[in-house]
Amino acid sequence: MRLRNKKWAGPWLEAHDSLVINQQAATELKGNWQSIFPTQRPLQIEIGTGKGQFIIGMAKKYPEINFIGMEIQEAAVAVAARKADEDPDELPNLKFIYGDGAGVETYFEKGEVSKIFLNFSDPWPKTRHESRRLTYKSFLAGYQAVLPAGGELEFKTDNRGLFEYSLYSFNQFGLEFLPDGISLDLHADPEKMVDNVETEYEQKFSERGFPIYKFVGAFK
Repeated sequence: MRLRNKKWAGPWLEAHDSLVINQQAATELKGNWQSIFPTQRPLQIEIGTGKGQFIIGMAKKYPEINFIGMEIQEAAVAVAARKADEDPDELPNLKFIYGDGAGVETYFEKGEVSKIFLNFSDPWPKTRHESRRLTYKSFLAGYQAVLPAGGELEFKTDNRGLFEYSLYSFNQFGLEFLPDGISLDLHADPEKMVDNVETEYEQKFSERGFPIYKFVGAFK
């Protein structure tokens, strides 16, 4: 879902370019992302970070990891970044990229990212739009290009059709299905909910009684 344009977003992003890295600057940081964080730590990214609830929650929960939220919508990345900037907790381990996630390998080198999160991506339900789904084979090739062997992909959605399509796509691409890495109703499993950080969509849909589907796999 696209957010309405926000007049303040552009000027705010320009004034906070150390927190939100624009697309051109992001390509120039390829292979050198640790230089923008105070401490070198494993780097994990969320593609399509929306309004930021998940990535901010992860940065708080795991201060020993550096996080980047990628978002193509100006309004969304501005809302997310401002939320992080105004949070009472300091989040030195969190940055954002305002840019296109389609070519993730243009921003990161092989092995520079340890884990990728895809949360509630656009399902693009029409067959002719299959190649736009973030779990399509061309996107998976991009993720593989930046993750090390054994690097993980975590995927959550409320859309059963997209989940089934994605499982097939993962299998065809050769991702390793990890033990207990598939959840057909995440919020009904107390053990898996212990470490679960919710997105805005996840919170909304689960409160309405919709099952949340989750997959965790690894690239060989």
